[in-house]
Amino acid sequence: MKLQYWLAGLATGATIAAAEPVFAAEKVTPPQTVYSFGTYRPMTPAAVQTKLQAALQAAGKYEATRFTKAWGTDTQSLRARFIAVLSAEYPAVAAALAEAQAADILPPSTIPPIITDPQLDSFLRSNLAAAYTEALARRRSYEESLTAAAVVKPEELADPASYFFYKAVAEYSLGAVKTEYRAAAMRSISRLLDDVLETPDRYRMVATLMFFDIQRWSKDPKDLANIGRLMDNSGRRLELAKGGPQTQDIQKRIVFRLDEKIKELEKKQKGGGGGGGGSDGQCPSGGPPGGGSTQSSGPAGDSTIMGGSGEGKVDEKKLRHYAEVWGKLPAAERAKAVQEITRDLPPKFKPMIEDYFKSLNRIHGVRP
Repeated sequence: MKLQYWLAGLATGATIAAAEPVFAAEKVTPPQTVYSFGTYRPMTPAAVQTKLQAALQAAGKYEATRFTKAWGTDTQSLRARFIAVLSAEYPAVAAALAEAQAADILPPSTIPPIITDPQLDSFLRSNLAAAYTEALARRRSYEESLTAAAVVKPEELADPASYFFYKAVAEYSLGAVKTEYRAAAMRSISRLLDDVLETPDRYRMVATLMFFDIQRWSKDPKDLANIGRLMDNSGRRLELAKGGPQTQDIQKRIVFRLDEKIKELEKKQKGGGGGGGGSDGQCPSGGPPGGGSTQSSGPAGDSTIMGGSGEGKVDEKKLRHYAEVWGKLPAAERAKAVQEITRDLPPKFKPMIEDYFKSLNRIHGVRP
């Protein structure tokens, strides 16, 4: 069964939406992307060259000698050749990407107009925005990365795999800040694993790890791992010189949740049970109550991700370990590892893990 079918209800499902409180100071809704049905296939260099040339000609920007020189040779990556041509005709493109990629300066806090320019040809704009999305995700400037990602039309991409992968990385990394990003990450991962043809093994493996890691996240906002993720995001924002209201709000949430956790532990010590703690359960800045019961009132729907043995809970640490030592394991141990990991999985999860191990076989040159 394809991931998108059983994940379809995730974005609006109460199971994840109720995972943590939403704060007024951080009311950010991730951009809604309308996906088309079908599959995405990477373009050939010849196809990209043809579309690029046609788009530049339509814009009155094409000059044959300059185009040929910038296009270079097939020893360069297709992305690099596309950007070289576009930069030769649009100086603002070269400046925007140089700023986004420069390791010795802070990444930009706003998206350059050229990235979202409605006058730019749709094919050029989508592929430029995808390159910008990746550049900012690599710099851990995830919020701006997703702003650029919203411009992209996936069906126009030369390399759809990298777009969905880096978009998922940004959403996954912001999942502790806003639960909507967790659902968005799952959607991006499902598109990458289900609908993109010829996805590189490195993307497929990391996306699989992110997928199963999200499942293991506790729904309790006072869970120490969730608080740790908030701390990581606070530290990341401070490193990027983003010490404004959003960062301050995250810091307030950290202090509040740690305080709630301490109160909860004190109650348990006194034999008072594991209540939510606090006299009114209110979050700072007038937010809604924290904690709350996560017990389901009925059976989980098909789109609900559950934990526990037999419910698709996979130890991503084991998967990472196997990724490192796979080529050194005897065939019998590899077979045992596959059996161990997939033994308690429901049928809908098994294809993902089987693909993961197939990727390991290809990477390590191992015959299955």
